[in-house]
Order: sequence, then structure tokens, then C-alpha cells
Amino acid sequence: MFPSFFFVEVRSSAHVGRARFQHALRKKTTTAALALLLLCGCVGPSLDQARALPPNATAARFLLTFDDGPSTWQPYNPTRAILDTLAHNPVQPGIKAVFFLQTRDPRAGASEAGRALMRREHAEGHVLAVHSGSPRGHIDHMLLPDPELDRTLADAQSDIAAIAGRAPDLVRPPFWNYDARTLAAYRRRGLHMLLTDVSANDGVIYFWNISLRRRSHIRTTLAQVREQIAAGQLPAVGGVIPLVVTFHDTNTFTAHHMEEYLRILTEEAANVGLVLAPQPFYDDAASIERAARVRAAGWDQVPAGAQKS
Repeated sequence: MFPSFFFVEVRSSAHVGRARFQHALRKKTTTAALALLLLCGCVGPSLDQARALPPNATAARFLLTFDDGPSTWQPYNPTRAILDTLAHNPVQPGIKAVFFLQTRDPRAGASEAGRALMRREHAEGHVLAVHSGSPRGHIDHMLLPDPELDRTLADAQSDIAAIAGRAPDLVRPPFWNYDARTLAAYRRRGLHMLLTDVSANDGVIYFWNISLRRRSHIRTTLAQVREQIAAGQLPAVGGVIPLVVTFHDTNTFTAHHMEEYLRILTEEAANVGLVLAPQPFYDDAASIERAARVRAAGWDQVPAGAQKS
């Protein structure tokens, strides 16, 4: 029997569609080509050429986020495995994160197993946030008419409030697709859209559930983030610069390698000269929410299509 992460993980055509499949395939092909050019030294600045950080540069801290859960896979459940690793790991025990949830998908938060995992996430001090409140699951918000979009957002907030005691104010749109209309819908519900600085690119996987270039990809992205910090483009909150990192807790490979990803983030930050706080990951929900709201303010007005998962 092969480990679970060798199995193909494919979203149904009802969720993705042929056009979205082709778009994602082109995106992955372009990304792979760019990575090859970077490895060859054909594009992008080297570390020696990178903008120098000031001697008193503000340290950064990783704000971990997870999309698409909770997973109901059995017997190996990736959401449960990730929660275990965040709580107990040699890099920094007790890491807290934001989980962007599908609250009414019968394969996720609408199941008893999914509701139990959401309750566990809240009980362990993580932040619960909106991804989708549709019983149809991972549906592009841009494809929903206003009444349905408003209803799914309200339902997701209500589902989370029933667990956390208050409605969430963070949202991440499915497929990271948004426009002026969906941003207006988020504002009507008091929601702030949080995107990302670093993505593991572990969301939609069509052929196999493995990331062979996870370290080089994160190194390249962190080098770009370092340039943004040097240029003064990222805000500090509470004396540190929050760097949003995105994974998918429905991905079994990610779950199996979560501890390795934590090491990669800290090691590659050092390799590209990125200054990290002594505590490199957030460990309390209140600080996460403050940092996330500040970072979301910079994305709430981003032109549609500027960033996709």
C-alpha cells in the first residue's frame, strides 16, 4: 500500500471546470519555467545584488494560514495531523494559525467529523475564518449572484460564530478570485480579505500529491519578500512584520511534511538574509487577528487578478 500522499487529488469538474484546469496548468507550466530560469541565474537578482536591509531592520514573523478545510479524509486525516504538528514540533511548539474554512460542504465543515475539527481548531487557539459557506463547496465567489454570495458569507459567519462565540472578520475567496463586486460584498459583511506573501502552491493538484521543489520555491519567494521589506513596502504590527504563508490542510503531502515546511521557512529566511523575530511564528490568536487585519488592508483594494493561489 502506497502512502496516502501518492494518490491523485483532483477537484471535480463541477468545482473547477475545463477552463480553470487549463488556466491552472498554464500557470504551473509558467511557474516551472520561471523557476528553471532562476536556477540558471537568468532572471532575478542574486543575494549579492539584493537591496541591503538596514542594520536595525524590523524582524519578520510568519503568520501561517490554511485553506479548504477541514478535511474529512480517513484514516489519515491531514487537518488533524497539521494540528498535531503545530502543537508539538521542535521548531516552535504551540504555533497558531488561521484556518479558512468550508463550513457547509458535506465533505468538510458540514460533516460531524468536520465540525469536530473546527471545534478543535478553536479550542486550541487558532483563528477560524471564511473560505466558503456554500453547500456546493469550493465555489468561485465571482460566479455567484449577489443574493447567493451574501447568503453564503452570512452562513459561514454564522457557522463559525456558533463555535467561536463571535462572527469572523477575515475571508479568503475560493480560487483567490475576486473583483470590485465581491470586495463590496465582503465589506457589507464586515469581512477583510487576506491574501498571502508566501504560498506553498499545494492547492489544486492534478497528477500527484507531491512538491519536489518546495525548498527552492520558498527560497525564491522569501528573497522577493526580503526585497519588499528592504523597500519599506510591508507594514510592521506590534514591532514585527507579519509575513502571511499559505498551505492547504486538505493536502496529505503537506500534512506529512508540515514539520519540514516549518524548518524550510526558518532556514531559507536565514539563507536569503531575512531577519526573523526570536519567535518566528505567531502563537496567539489575538496577535494573529491584529496582524491579519493590518495586512488585509493592503489587499482589500488590490486590483482583481493581481494574486492567485
